[in-house]
Amino acid sequence: MLLADFGTSYCKLLDTDIGTPRVIRTKDIDRTLRVDLATGHNAKRFAAISVNELTALARGGRRLIAEDSFTLLDCGSRDIKFVRYENGAVKDMGWNAECGASMGFTIELLERYYDLDFSLLQVPASSFSVTCGVLGMSHIFDAVINGLNEAEAVARFVKGIALNAYQFAGRPKRLYLSGGLCANPLFTASFPCHLESLGRWVLLTGLLQSLENPPLEQIGHEQA
Repeated sequence: MLLADFGTSYCKLLDTDIGTPRVIRTKDIDRTLRVDLATGHNAKRFAAISVNELTALARGGRRLIAEDSFTLLDCGSRDIKFVRYENGAVKDMGWNAECGASMGFTIELLERYYDLDFSLLQVPASSFSVTCGVLGMSHIFDAVINGLNEAEAVARFVKGIALNAYQFAGRPKRLYLSGGLCANPLFTASFPCHLESLGRWVLLTGLLQSLENPPLEQIGHEQA
C-alpha cells in the first residue's frame, strides 16, 4: 500500500511493503501518481482516501510519544498546526494558515538566497516580531539597509518565527516538533522551552495508525 503526505514544498511517500519513507519535491510529483491513503493539501487529488492533516498529526503523535499529556506542533512550508493531548485524549488543536503563512517556505528561500548555513548561526539575543513569513521579510530588508549583517538579520527573523509558533501552540514547557524544520538547528534552538524533534515523518506515521484504527473520522477543522 502506498501512503503519502502531500506537503506544499515536499511530498513524503511510504510504500508499506518496503517500509522506508522517501521525500520528493512537490513540483516534481508525477501528475499521474495515485496513492491508497494520503494527507496534505493535495491528498484528494492523488489519493483514493484522504485524511485530515490534524487527524494524521494527532494519530502520529499518539503513536510516537509515550506520554499521555503532550503538545505536538507541526511547522510546514505553508502553515502551522498543533494538537494537545491530556490524559490520553485530544484536548485542543489549532490550524493557522494565515498568520503562519509560508513560514517554512520563507526560511528555506532565505537560506538559499543569502547562501547561509543555519548550523553555523547562533541564536540571536533579540528577534523580529514575525506573524507571517512573507510579510516578515520586510524586517530583514530594513535591518540590512540600516547596517545589520544579513546573517544576523535572518537569524532574528527565524527566531521570531519560532517564538510565534511557540505562542500559537500555547507556550508549553515541553514541546514536540514535527516537520522539515526539525532539521534546522537555528530554528529548533530558538524555542524558549524544552523541545523534542520528531522529524518529518509524523503525518505518515499517523496514516499508518489510521490504517489500524478505522473509520477515518475527521477530528479537526482548518482554522485561520
